[in-house]
Amino acid sequence: MAFPTPLNVESTQPGRVVNSGHGKGSKRSASAVSWGAIAAGGAAAAALSLILLILGVGLGLSSVSPWTHAGVTATTLGASTIVWLTITQLLASAMGGYLAGRLRTKWLDAQADEVYFRDTAHGFLAWAVSSLATAALLTSVIGSIVGGGLQAGATVAGGAAVAATGLAQDDDGGSMAYFVDTLFRRDPNANASSNAAAANVAPVDAAITDIGTDRDTAEIARILMFSNLSEPLPEDDVRHVGQLVAQRTGLSQQAAQQRVTDTYARAQSRVREAETDARAAADAARKASATAALWLFVSLLIGAFCASLAATFGGRQRDA
Repeated sequence: MAFPTPLNVESTQPGRVVNSGHGKGSKRSASAVSWGAIAAGGAAAAALSLILLILGVGLGLSSVSPWTHAGVTATTLGASTIVWLTITQLLASAMGGYLAGRLRTKWLDAQADEVYFRDTAHGFLAWAVSSLATAALLTSVIGSIVGGGLQAGATVAGGAAVAATGLAQDDDGGSMAYFVDTLFRRDPNANASSNAAAANVAPVDAAITDIGTDRDTAEIARILMFSNLSEPLPEDDVRHVGQLVAQRTGLSQQAAQQRVTDTYARAQSRVREAETDARAAADAARKASATAALWLFVSLLIGAFCASLAATFGGRQRDA
């Protein structure tokens, strides 16, 4: 059986409201997070970040020139990009944090240290919302920065494979065509007897000569491309190619074989240089990707700190 609440003198007076403690409890149970202020600050920070990034891209592209020795260097462009990203995070995060602190509700029952903590949390949450929104809009940019390090290894393997196969190939022997042509260069110091004998030979149909020349060139190109450029050319291939070179240039068999060996060594050196360049380019891309990721991390930390600090200023002005 429920007993009626006893009434005192104050509760029976006209116009007096009974204070049962429910109003105070409901006020304390209210949420300490002003999501509307956080969303407003995050949206403002994301919009300002986008504007500043677009401005930075425009300034960066205008400083790059296609002409040699004109415009900024790659080092200067990279340093300016890092500085601009940091400035963008600082300004945009400070703006978002300040708005989040200034637009939040006023906490009447909170102590000073609790208000400071809540303002800091509001600034941090506004920065988090802004960062997530910016990352969603700039997914391709973030992916290119993070994925650059992973692609560096593939660049090394791809560059080494291309270099080992003699780079690009076509029907005429590809990059080996130059070395094949050097094999058939006539030696001006060839002995006169060979030249005289060649002069006494009856003329041959030019079409037949061209067919034989093209066949020999294609054959030598196939031999060089089929061989493993990291190992010496087999002796039987050296002998056979030397015979073809001797027939075309008037050199002795020994001199022709020596020319084949020297030319093949030059081709191997060219392949090693191409592989070294590919590895150096891949390593440079890996280092650039790692540096960009580290500085992006630093700029985001600066943005989080600025947003949290600015929110405390905004909240202080809100309560003033």
